[in-house]
Amino acid sequence: MARDNSPKRPVSPTSDAVRQFVLDKATEKIDAKIAQQADKVAVKSAKHAETLDRLAAHLETIDVWTRTDRGSRKPRFNRSDIAAAAIRIADAEGFEAVSMRRLAAELDAGTMTLYHYVRTKDELLTLVVDAFLGEVVVPPGQRLPRDWRAGITLVARRTRDALRRHPWVLDITDDPSIGPNAMRHFDQSWQALASLEASFEDKLDLITVVDEYVFGFCLHERNNLAGDANDAEMVDYIGALLIDDDYPALAGMVSEVGLERLWSRIHTHARGAGRFDRNLARLVDGFESSLSDRRP
Repeated sequence: MARDNSPKRPVSPTSDAVRQFVLDKATEKIDAKIAQQADKVAVKSAKHAETLDRLAAHLETIDVWTRTDRGSRKPRFNRSDIAAAAIRIADAEGFEAVSMRRLAAELDAGTMTLYHYVRTKDELLTLVVDAFLGEVVVPPGQRLPRDWRAGITLVARRTRDALRRHPWVLDITDDPSIGPNAMRHFDQSWQALASLEASFEDKLDLITVVDEYVFGFCLHERNNLAGDANDAEMVDYIGALLIDDDYPALAGMVSEVGLERLWSRIHTHARGAGRFDRNLARLVDGFESSLSDRRP
């Protein structure tokens, strides 16, 4: 076999550098992709763990309705006792005053004793809100009107009256778990619309918009109309603002009837006894009209 005696071509140092550069870049890309995939896995795992934690907390809160006393002695309290005590505290001092320690003092019990009945603040919130809704639902023995307008108006008035008795409910921003009275409230709202010919979505819209109207009305009433305003100070304040020409509509009304009379009419109107029912009826009228316009 003939030997190849041709001179070997030397390897260029430049070629080695280029090869190493390409190899390094390829390695960097691979490492970056691995890191990116690892980050995605970590994010998914964190989201999964968070979801499981929320689900576990939710299930634990739901458990407050089904949990029974495992001891041999007769329970000293029940859910209704605890919720009623919490509502008494909130009525007198505001909902922010409701705590396990304050509740224990109200019930003349040890704080650790309460944890046997209510494990977390979320469970307590669930009990309180459901007890509030117990005042909203139509009591047993009282039948809902057959007419859907009268039925939804009854539900709205009961909600308004309960919020007036317990205005601190408007300060609750958490979303407690659904309890038995929450279920009854929705069920009765749906029963109230039994005679209304409308789609599932339209009925949900009506129930929701009436609830939003009632809560908005009660929030405005509590925050802005709770006390008697100082009419003289308010008239002076408005008069000072009218020195500028930035309020032409208001200035026109003042020139027509006078500032004091205008403010008196506004003040009286805001506190008028029939305003809630009048505007609720208009809301329902508009909803009914929108359904009629879509029918063939």
